[in-house]
Amino acid sequence: MEVYSIGFTKKTAEQFFGLLKRAGVRRLLDVRLNNVSQLAGFTKRDDLQFFMKEICGAEYRHEPLLAPNREMLDRFKKQKGSWTEYDRTFLALMKARRIEEKLDRSLFAVPTALLCSEPTAEHCHRRLVLEYLAEKWGDLHVLHL
Repeated sequence: MEVYSIGFTKKTAEQFFGLLKRAGVRRLLDVRLNNVSQLAGFTKRDDLQFFMKEICGAEYRHEPLLAPNREMLDRFKKQKGSWTEYDRTFLALMKARRIEEKLDRSLFAVPTALLCSEPTAEHCHRRLVLEYLAEKWGDLHVLHL
């Protein structure tokens, strides 16, 4: 099954929703720890739910099971920790949470995109989540928008 990932930083609303619409995304799965931040602009939870429905005809869901914890995020962002350490600790968290067992695979029955703030997937936990699930489930094809 195809699964997408997208970040909103450095994108206008037109670019962001255009990418999702052109990809045919029908469910946006928000994997941010904080989905109501003032920094989020057009991607605050309530606004995003409205925009996804109106612009893309798609559903919005928040999935904190796939978000980093506050300590790990602060260590990486605020204390300028290394990506290598973040990668290692985040994957350990996903393993400890047993996301491959707890996550309902039917979430991906329609074209779904994982959302986070990072502009690219290179240094974002959404990529780590999708790689982890692809390894565990074996049938995910990941496309980064």
